[in-house]
Amino acid sequence: MNSSSTLRPSPPADESTGTALREIPLPPYVTAEDAQFAVRAVVVHAPRRWSGGTVCRNDASPHPCRLHRWGTRVLALRGLRDAEIAALIERGDPAAPVPTPPDARRGPFLTPGV
Repeated sequence: MNSSSTLRPSPPADESTGTALREIPLPPYVTAEDAQFAVRAVVVHAPRRWSGGTVCRNDASPHPCRLHRWGTRVLALRGLRDAEIAALIERGDPAAPVPTPPDARRGPFLTPGV
């Protein structure tokens, strides 16, 4: 059987080709494991300056690539600020521990300002 006779499913009528692959879905809630995968994603898929512009260091696609965007969104949902995410990227360690979000540092039973 040659490739021209292979059956391929067609995309749904309301979905144009390629739109389903634009963003990686976020988890329903962010676990510690999700956050660690997100750290790896933002570090491995960090920006790199190239003659044609800024590209993903891992696969040379235009930056930010899908995995970098996913990792950034997951870490933001985990409570990290942009500066903390940028510090993780600059550190360059994909196995770096996930920083504790500012809200979690206070503890669950402390009242702000007390």
